[in-house]
Amino acid sequence: MSAGESPLAGVRREIDAIDGELVRLLAAREVLVRRAGALKRDEQAVRAPGRVEEVIAKVRGLAAESGASPEVVERVYRAMIGAFVDLELAQHRADRRP
Repeated sequence: MSAGESPLAGVRREIDAIDGELVRLLAAREVLVRRAGALKRDEQAVRAPGRVEEVIAKVRGLAAESGASPEVVERVYRAMIGAFVDLELAQHRADRRP
């Protein structure tokens, strides 16, 4: 916290910095999701419900180890995965158009 900055402003500044890191990481994840999507043969492979549950179980464990709420992490990941699946499906459909 800098001189004259309120405690709340300091916390918000730190949150903003983390948000910047998260967006950069999401962009990197998107690149990989697009690459994976290009390798999948059909929409069922894109949806991959078994893989989704595998990822959820993994991140819940990581959350617990890190002191984060596994429930919050799961909700965030389900929303993120849903958005990436939608992106992959749109790409998959566009790539297969005649």
